[in-house]
Amino acid sequence: MSTLGLIDIGGTSIKFAIWQNETLVGHHAIPTPETKAEFMTLLTAEVAKMKTQAPITGVGISSPGSVNKATGVIEGASAIPYIHNFPIQAELVARFGLPVSIENDANCAALAELASGAGRGASSLAFLVIGTGVGGALIFNHQIWHGAHLFGGEFGYTKVNDHGTLSELGTVPNAIKRYLAHTDKQFSEPLTGEMLYTLAAKADLDAQRELNTMYAALAQGIFNIQYSFDPEKIVLGGGISNNPQLIPGIETALDKIYQQVEIATLKPELALCQYTSEANLRGAAVDFEQSAN
Repeated sequence: MSTLGLIDIGGTSIKFAIWQNETLVGHHAIPTPETKAEFMTLLTAEVAKMKTQAPITGVGISSPGSVNKATGVIEGASAIPYIHNFPIQAELVARFGLPVSIENDANCAALAELASGAGRGASSLAFLVIGTGVGGALIFNHQIWHGAHLFGGEFGYTKVNDHGTLSELGTVPNAIKRYLAHTDKQFSEPLTGEMLYTLAAKADLDAQRELNTMYAALAQGIFNIQYSFDPEKIVLGGGISNNPQLIPGIETALDKIYQQVEIATLKPELALCQYTSEANLRGAAVDFEQSAN
């Protein structure tokens, strides 16, 4: 791979690193600016600094939003409104004096896992990012499937049942909201996912029900992905991927689906993501190389 400057744009902070010898060098983060002008100044200064540290030949960027690779425009919406709906790639090329690639952050994370992480050795995978909602990515033949309208991999929009979407039913934050809406218990501090799991382990039926609702939603989403797209692997990311109970909980819920759908015999190969805070940067490097070819 080339020596590259890498940028991961986030709503709270922007991460920077140099990609050299397939290693992240000088990885650091700076709070996300409040204005477009400050944003452009920051990125320009950071890339100029990288040029003094290594012979970078381009800049790979991971970004929220729907990245239109054909136009170099970040469509859609995110927590950073000023990065959207103008030719940001062309402006950054002019500022940096280097080739620039931009890809959606979930797509970058999926590319990182495929290249050298949990998806290594596969040519296709589905990647689910389970956070406050459910995002994701689809990869076929080592390439991101963007879809005709840039909605490829947006699994969170899919309906799970009459009560909600995968994003609404398949995450810990929403399980906590449902729990608090039904319980009479009072808490002296905000309820966390760890606390909800502890309550479930102590036979709190409401906590158990909401976690089982979450697992059932994720299992149904994963079942549908497997039988709709048939990827070699389905990789799970997001904060909950650190919880050792995640895959066993999903597999228990999957078993119930397979009991109902007897004709279905193919079971998904589930894996936890290998990269966490580095995934988007690493994937931006993979995307740059693919974009250059």
